[in-house]
Amino acid sequence: MSAVSTEAQVSEFVRAARADKTPFEIVAGGTRRGAGKPMGDLPALDVSGLSGILKYEPEELIITAAPGTPLSEIRAVLSEKNQCLGFDPADWSQVLGSNGIATLGGAMSADAYGPGRLRHGGARDSLVAFRAVNGMGEAFRGGAKVVKNVTGFDVPKLMCGAFGTLGVLTELSFRVYPRASHATTLCLADVTPDVGFAALRKIAHSALEPTGLVYLPGNTPLLGGIGVGAALIRLEGAREPLAEKVTQAHGLVEGAQVASFDARRLFEDVRSGTAFAGGDHDVWRVALPPSEAPKVVAALNPSLWLGDLAGGLLWIGAAPADAARIRALAAKHDGHAMLLRASPEQRAALGLFAPQPPALAMMARNVKAAFDPLFLFNPGRL
Repeated sequence: MSAVSTEAQVSEFVRAARADKTPFEIVAGGTRRGAGKPMGDLPALDVSGLSGILKYEPEELIITAAPGTPLSEIRAVLSEKNQCLGFDPADWSQVLGSNGIATLGGAMSADAYGPGRLRHGGARDSLVAFRAVNGMGEAFRGGAKVVKNVTGFDVPKLMCGAFGTLGVLTELSFRVYPRASHATTLCLADVTPDVGFAALRKIAHSALEPTGLVYLPGNTPLLGGIGVGAALIRLEGAREPLAEKVTQAHGLVEGAQVASFDARRLFEDVRSGTAFAGGDHDVWRVALPPSEAPKVVAALNPSLWLGDLAGGLLWIGAAPADAARIRALAAKHDGHAMLLRASPEQRAALGLFAPQPPALAMMARNVKAAFDPLFLFNPGRL
């Protein structure tokens, strides 16, 4: 494994790989190497040395950092100014069984968002600029370090969720958001998925700006004693406006009570997929229209699952034999299923996502070729 700590070293490594026509794997904290098709014996480029906060402008709501910067460091610095990353980046190390350090670049490249995405969107809605090295060994940049940037192509959005297949990142600039001073979680207990998800969608469609809308089935290991299941509603804000939000939420969802458990910890567990750590089941993240979540759950009837984003994201633990059924159900309901954790053999056979339709696959291949003509970066990872 070759280690680098500067953009110039990255460029030198890529030019050498290009000359030898040698594909390679890009590694930083290493917590997400277990997602996507295995890279096998490919040489690895260790970019964990590209670490540290390069510039932080709290008044401008912008932070610039190297991609190998630990998420914990970013959160700690932002917390001092009562700010946060809008996409609520998730650390999947527990569910993937990895021992590395979750990094900013890894979370962005995997679009690893949490429940807070409801209010501020995913990584692609917060990344305003980046620097990277392309497949020719050339350093380039995309976006601009201002919130209102409307010049040229919105290249930063392409990097979010690309799992390092479009370039070796060297610098990231994110918009940050004020962190609420108070939070309240309401719990609508002992309700079926149909009733629970319907209640969550009411809140999602309101003006309350929720930062967490989760449904937990009764057998979830995260929360006991909730009967059939529970719908959880997290609201945030200053004390008085938050009290008004809670009153309005009670008007929309009859029977919801202020949670008596540690809601902060529970939402952290939902973000990181703690309930799916361990075991020999495959782990899926199924994104779909929220209204379709109850139908997918009813058709699949999984023994281990939970619903995030008011049903817009289902975490599912399932046997390897259920893979085709899960992907078919996701497609039938206008969604897509991401295979987050499985055996190396299952990951190699299925990939991270289902094969794209021919026209879309050709478009994706052309985009990849524009950045990386020889397909050197994380080949086949998706």
